[in-house]
Amino acid sequence: METIENARIMAENLSLQNFDWDAFENEAQGKQNEEIVGKYDQTLSAIKDNEVVEGTVMSINKREVVVSVGFKSDGIVPAAEFRYNPDLKVGDTVEVYVETQEDKNGQLVLSHKEARAARSWDRVNEALDNNEVVKGYIKCRTKGGMIVDILGTEAFLPGSQIDVKPIHDYDVFVGKTMEFKIVKVNPDFRNVVVSHKALIEAEMEAQKQEIISHLEKGQVLEGTVKAVMPYGVFMDLGGVDGLIHITDLSWGRVSDPNELLKAGDKINVVILDFDDDKKRIALGLKQLTPHPWEALNADLKVGDKIGGKVVVMADYGAFVEVAPGVEGLIHVSEMSWSQHLRSANDFLKVGQEVEAVILTLDRDERKMSLGLKQLKNDPWETIDTKYAVGTRHFAKVRNFTNFGVFVEIEEGVDGLIHISDLSWTKKIKHPNEFTQIGAEIEVAVLEIDKENRRLSLGHKQLEENPWEELAAKYGVDTVVSGKVAEVTDKGAVVVLEDGVEGYCTARHLQKEDKGATTVGEEMNFKVIEFNRDAKRILLSHLRTWEERKEAPVKEVKVKKEKEAQPELPKMEKTTLGDLGALADLHASLAAAEKPAKKSKKESAE
Repeated sequence: METIENARIMAENLSLQNFDWDAFENEAQGKQNEEIVGKYDQTLSAIKDNEVVEGTVMSINKREVVVSVGFKSDGIVPAAEFRYNPDLKVGDTVEVYVETQEDKNGQLVLSHKEARAARSWDRVNEALDNNEVVKGYIKCRTKGGMIVDILGTEAFLPGSQIDVKPIHDYDVFVGKTMEFKIVKVNPDFRNVVVSHKALIEAEMEAQKQEIISHLEKGQVLEGTVKAVMPYGVFMDLGGVDGLIHITDLSWGRVSDPNELLKAGDKINVVILDFDDDKKRIALGLKQLTPHPWEALNADLKVGDKIGGKVVVMADYGAFVEVAPGVEGLIHVSEMSWSQHLRSANDFLKVGQEVEAVILTLDRDERKMSLGLKQLKNDPWETIDTKYAVGTRHFAKVRNFTNFGVFVEIEEGVDGLIHISDLSWTKKIKHPNEFTQIGAEIEVAVLEIDKENRRLSLGHKQLEENPWEELAAKYGVDTVVSGKVAEVTDKGAVVVLEDGVEGYCTARHLQKEDKGATTVGEEMNFKVIEFNRDAKRILLSHLRTWEERKEAPVKEVKVKKEKEAQPELPKMEKTTLGDLGALADLHASLAAAEKPAKKSKKESAE
């Protein structure tokens, strides 16, 4: 055993003497290096060229950003690629694109821009789907808006979507980084539209809902005048808009809201009302001050005179401001005693200072009516003496009706001339044949209706009734000359002397030559009827020539009858003084007969 052991020991010693220690050390070191390198490689990220990885910002300066992606060396990214994100800081995680793991300088080359571009379209669609708010860098201005670098993609920002208020200078936004909301994506053309206004509106809506939830009627708030319109003022109550109507700006009349407020003014307002959704809010300004009616003189009463200024005109009347915020109405019927209602503009003008009488005064309803005509005497109080029946006056024609003419003798005193009282002789169908509106006409008072404030007037009564004299001048069978004034199918109106009119029926209008009768033609007529009571004269032209033709025939017949009968001596009344003469005449006739008989006898023989 001992021998065997010694032999083994001798063999080992021999092998140790022949062992290559250098080779053994190199081999062990190589294995150790490989093992160390393997373990080191396991601590580094496995990156490849042309892939997108995440890295951590290690340092930042004006020119570059150092990003560690867990590789053996850090990568350098130009700072310009992060200009869309001015809030970038050390420690932030960013995506980078590995352009090359080692350039000629042994430097890892990264690109943030390429990383964003590689994943931009997917990120854009994700942001749109998730309604995300993204940051973007406004690169430049373009037609109608701006170009924005967002998620590595160029997007269009319309000018109307920059802000809630109109933007006139787009250049001030170039180079700025802002938050946006993606509102539209066109996958075919890879077009992206973003909006900054949508974010503002969303924020304002949130504020609005917060404010609206606490609104109450009667609540007093401070607001800013947003816009002044002809009908009122829009107020900004901190994200909620309200309207002060023009009637709620002041207790007095306001013709133009610009006289009281302008955009930007900060004032207190009171909430008057709002709808169920509180989207329309009615505000008031005048309600913050006492009502002027409360300060109105307590001694004023009906019948008192009061002065004021005309502030508003309407056809039916005028509103007069008698105190700041206190108005009274003068109705047009209270402006004049005249019954002819006209426009109030015929009496008053805006801005005119007037004095009036208080007719009604209701302090509870805050209403007042005034009158102007009450400052003058009512002309109808003395109508019986000033315009007594039978007196003559001049009046102005105001209006026509089919039955007469309305005239005004003085303001407030009207009368009617019936059509039958215009002329004694003319047949008037309508008053406009006799006079015209605005003309002056003399009248006589026939009757007074004081209760209804009307006078019955006449014009023909200014002259004596001529029909008594006409009866003698135009008796029946009188032949007169007349001028045809009007021709109808039933006859003609003929004007005779003195302007009196007669009427000739169509049958009696026939001419001897069968011709037509024309207006203006002068002809002879025979009066066939004269009615004094009805003031009617009937004429006939036919009778004038028919009787003329019949006259010669009658004369011939009479002549023949006279020739057929011996002419008898003309008989006259016999008186006692004539008896002797008659006896002598009889004797002479007897003596004359004897010679006659003798001569007849002789001639017979």
